[in-house]
Amino acid sequence: QVQLVESGGGSVQPGGSLRLSCATSRSIFSSYTMGWYRQAPGKQRELVARITSGGGRVYADSVQGRFTISRDNAKNTVYLQMNSLRPEDTAVYYCNALTIYLTNRAEYWGQGTQVTVSS
Repeated sequence: QVQLVESGGGSVQPGGSLRLSCATSRSIFSSYTMGWYRQAPGKQRELVARITSGGGRVYADSVQGRFTISRDNAKNTVYLQMNSLRPEDTAVYYCNALTIYLTNRAEYWGQGTQVTVSS
């Protein structure tokens, strides 16, 4: 049973910061691309940021320059540092682990953590 354990969500005022964490097993972390997605009420789930096992990063345009994804290989944990938060960043944030090899795909999701940005 693969587990992605998220933490760090909460409520913050606009302009504030939060850091999300997602821990998993070493076997997953070492070879999977790790990512963060979010889903706001009434909207589809969207990619926020992802980082490959080699450290390559991709960000959504809406968070570029404000959010930073990183991974700690010693702790098997991926982080999402969120700065300059805006009300439109309010959503449930999900950790994701993905690997694709030839025609084989394996993907896992965390349980989600709520982020609320409001004054």
